Amino acid sequence: MTDLLAALLLGIIEGITEFLPISSTGHLLIAQHWLGHRSDLFNIAIQAGAILAVVLIYWKRLWGMLVAFVGYDAPAPYDPLGVTATPAQSRDYAFKLLAAFAVTAIGGLLVKKLGWELPDTVRPIAWALIIGAAWMVLAEHLAAKRAEREGERVAIAWTTALLVGVAQVVAGVFPGTSRSAATIFVALLAGTTSRAAATEFAFVVGIPTMFAATGYELLSMMRDGGFGAENWTALGVAFVASAVTAFVAVKWLLHYIQSNRFTAFAVYRVLLGVALLAFIPEGG
Repeated sequence: MTDLLAALLLGIIEGITEFLPISSTGHLLIAQHWLGHRSDLFNIAIQAGAILAVVLIYWKRLWGMLVAFVGYDAPAPYDPLGVTATPAQSRDYAFKLLAAFAVTAIGGLLVKKLGWELPDTVRPIAWALIIGAAWMVLAEHLAAKRAEREGERVAIAWTTALLVGVAQVVAGVFPGTSRSAATIFVALLAGTTSRAAATEFAFVVGIPTMFAATGYELLSMMRDGGFGAENWTALGVAFVASAVTAFVAVKWLLHYIQSNRFTAFAVYRVLLGVALLAFIPEGG
């Protein structure tokens, strides 16, 4: 397989899996067993492509929060409900995003300080996929029961925002957990019973989180001189592939969850996890 084709496939895998609740890190670690290990710069670039896609999808929402944050009083679109948020609601949402991001940033720096490194074998990822599937089904079931009792809740509480920040740290420490899955289902368990509202918050809070992580890694690489010998053509192909496929995947998911639960993703995670445990040798 040519290097360009391998880069294209890795970009597509990143784009599809970054925001679906099936773990992009886990899929990339698995894929690189067969498609070849890539540099940290390559992995950062394809992640940045996926972030760009979400920025493009939510640009009106982001712009509304920005202008409200600086004091402009024009109403802004509120995506999950298809209605209009007041400037006060947009500011409140922005502050909760910042709170979730702050928790993630502090937790991430602490993890780095402790010297935690991602596992490079498949078995821990397989178990994380299976355990995460059970967590997804349980969280959505409990959220549905709460919605039946109390009605659908679309608001993001402060407690929910802080727990989402913690969930992002946990997902970063355990590949296979899935950042999107951890944050969506923590939001559902914490009281936001609307799948659309929980998913939007999970996706939007991922923007500053992933930009910050990308910037941190780039600065570290610049300091360590890690830009040499990179295949820039392959990196560019993977970046574009990631951005395009992430855009399509997120648009599809937002439409899908309007009338469907996340059960299909849980089933996929279990099947993949079991297959990995069955067919990947111990230590592989």
